[in-house]
Amino acid sequence: MQSTAGPGLPTQAHQHSPARAPDVSADAAPAPAPLVKFHAPEVVFGIGSLGEAGFAAGRLGARRPMVVTDPGIVEAGWLDELLGHLHDVRLDPVVWHDVTPNPKDHEIHAAYARYVEAGCDVLIALGGGSCIDAAKGVAILSGNGGTILDYGGVDLVAKPIPPLLMIPSTSGTGADVSQFCIVTDTDRHVKITIMGRALVPDISITDPRLLMTMPEWLNAATGLDALTHGIESFVSLAHNPLADIHALNAVGLVCHNLRTTITRPTEETARSKMAQASLNAGLAFTNAILGATHAMSHQVGGLLDAPHGVVNGVLLPHVIRYNAQESPERFVELGRSAGLPVDGVPPAEVAELLAEHVRELADDVGVPKGLRELGVDESCIPQLALTTLDDACLTTNPRSASSADVEALFRAAL
Repeated sequence: MQSTAGPGLPTQAHQHSPARAPDVSADAAPAPAPLVKFHAPEVVFGIGSLGEAGFAAGRLGARRPMVVTDPGIVEAGWLDELLGHLHDVRLDPVVWHDVTPNPKDHEIHAAYARYVEAGCDVLIALGGGSCIDAAKGVAILSGNGGTILDYGGVDLVAKPIPPLLMIPSTSGTGADVSQFCIVTDTDRHVKITIMGRALVPDISITDPRLLMTMPEWLNAATGLDALTHGIESFVSLAHNPLADIHALNAVGLVCHNLRTTITRPTEETARSKMAQASLNAGLAFTNAILGATHAMSHQVGGLLDAPHGVVNGVLLPHVIRYNAQESPERFVELGRSAGLPVDGVPPAEVAELLAEHVRELADDVGVPKGLRELGVDESCIPQLALTTLDDACLTTNPRSASSADVEALFRAAL
């Protein structure tokens, strides 16, 4: 069951209360350090770790687990390998593979109907963030009823859900360790964010072999998603020392290894490091939340069914510049992790160097320079800005943003 405490979002008082001068009297006690909660699943990581899936599912009490996956994973052969491991420990899995990118509300409802019909007990996701989010959606409905769109917001999943075993096949979404579930509302053409610690999976298995069968565009997109997770969580209003370590490590790993996975797709070391980057970034953002890049990207994805990580790669440099106008200091350590020269450089200049570095990386891995190439035009911007303001990720952006500010960011990114 979830506790009544929120998932790490700052309170309104935290965001808007005026700064006070510190009490420097001789008798003043030092301010107590803030309490930090760090949520994480059990993690199994390494080449060949898919072989642990049967034992992991058994430890969760599985007898008839549902495997949620997609046609690309089936074609790549990973489903057959997983089913073999499940059968080895005498489990009787049911497969659902009708998941599309940016999972849709009706897909989750259909998968849930199959889950109930087959009498399943544990959910196993095999694939990218879409498969993992779909599995989380089925779990929400299994434990709480209603429709999946009922749960958009923070901590609305109040009743226990079935155990979750997540096996990611991409190097960036972090959904396998996060408290997020992103679903497309097909009537309104927006993405809704479902958030709460009930959605942190029980077990995450990351086998870097699975990353080697990604198409190049997906490799680029998910790598930039991991980079965005690292940067946004580090500057988030809800950042904390435990999450910071993972955020900085993720940024360094992506900046130093993503290009190699594009040019040498079967190079095992780089793939393992990108798998670790995804894991680090997921642990960072599920505990520190995100910012304006994700709040905006979700809306573009919902409207146009565009690849999430690609949209992040386009938006991120603009959001870095926007946030750095008010508080550039935290971009210094991010720049250092990215390998940029930061010693003696003013923080605002470091932030600009980081924005340029992100854009250069996006260029090198083939991401479009602007949103217009993805189908966004001026007519879309007022609606995109309006729905951005309702996204939970905007709450922890380090600089407040009005509708006009968000519109200006979208225009800059066209």
